[in-house]
Amino acid sequence: MKYLQAWNRIGLVKRIIMGLIVGAILGAVIPSFTVISILGDLFVGALKALAPLLVFFIVLQALASRKSGGGSNMKTVVGLYLAGTFFAALTAVIASFVFPSTLLLAEGVSNAAPSGIGEVIRNLLTSAVSNPVASIANANYIGVLLWAVVLGIALQKASETTKQVLANISDALSTAIRWVINCAPFGIMGLVFATVSTTGFAAFVTYGRIILVLVGCMFFVALVINPIMVFLCIRINPYPLVFRCLKESGIMAFFTRSSAANIPVNMKLCEDLGLDKDKYSVSIPLGATINMAGAAITISVLTLAAAHTLGIEVDFATAFLLSLVSTVSACGASGVAGGSLLLIPLACSMFGISNDVAMQVVGIGFIIGVIQDSCETALNSSSDVLFTAAAEFYHRRKAGK
Repeated sequence: MKYLQAWNRIGLVKRIIMGLIVGAILGAVIPSFTVISILGDLFVGALKALAPLLVFFIVLQALASRKSGGGSNMKTVVGLYLAGTFFAALTAVIASFVFPSTLLLAEGVSNAAPSGIGEVIRNLLTSAVSNPVASIANANYIGVLLWAVVLGIALQKASETTKQVLANISDALSTAIRWVINCAPFGIMGLVFATVSTTGFAAFVTYGRIILVLVGCMFFVALVINPIMVFLCIRINPYPLVFRCLKESGIMAFFTRSSAANIPVNMKLCEDLGLDKDKYSVSIPLGATINMAGAAITISVLTLAAAHTLGIEVDFATAFLLSLVSTVSACGASGVAGGSLLLIPLACSMFGISNDVAMQVVGIGFIIGVIQDSCETALNSSSDVLFTAAAEFYHRRKAGK
């Protein structure tokens, strides 16, 4: 017990870094001891198992308990989400012109992918109205969010006893999630071990330039674009808030590589920041669905890299249109590892690139995904909290509180 208490006194981020270092060392020294990777599978699996239930009951309880006449900042939050995603796509387009990249393409095979914006929107709407029980079971967060909103509004006139039961369930799920998050150092150790022992760094050398462009864009958005947007809202130095979101949300998301699995982490961070639970319990799950700046960067950079490889001339007007397409497409990316990659063929179709070639680009995306998808998810998930906080602080400032 004494050692357990000493362990718990160490900050979670420090414990995660320790797990990272140990996992990397073990992956390099004993790569055949694959049982260690089970820790990562168990950790991510537990988060993914509890996250849909947590989102459903927290949103349901928040709306059911909401008092009429209360203010809302959801329009501001959604505006920041969409603006952030668009500016990220535009940043990626500009970077792709300044630092053009090429890919190693060969004869490939086709795979199922969205054929147009219409199909992406149709898939989103179909997912939204799917069976609520199936949505929870399949981690369909669009469906989970919609039915939680519908039932939450319907239960606003329920008895106080019913609302208290919902609050108790919500609190119990939050407690269970905190227990899982405390196991993060061991989960991260397993995830890092699996990465180092199986992929190594050979692929990163081959595609070093494209990785640098992708990661550079994501860092630029995280450290320049997002702070500017936040400053316009709160009118004070945004970097303390930016760095806290990156530290407490981004690091965890980097290793889980799932915006959906990181929802509980973001909920806890919003609580620590003193935000209104009635607001962040809706905006955080929504952000995991539509706030996809990293996905927009991935789609834009890899699509333009494919165009450069094939010698296709792309004028800036067309590239700007790609930014808009990437923004809409990114909002349809699933909140799981690699969710943005299957939307690349949709963007490639703008330039007449065949689906066979586009799916080769998707394959390259999976090769470099250990870095690309990790950075993408870190940007996506950390900015969910960042924009939620910025919107609430903006409304507090306007209200003079």
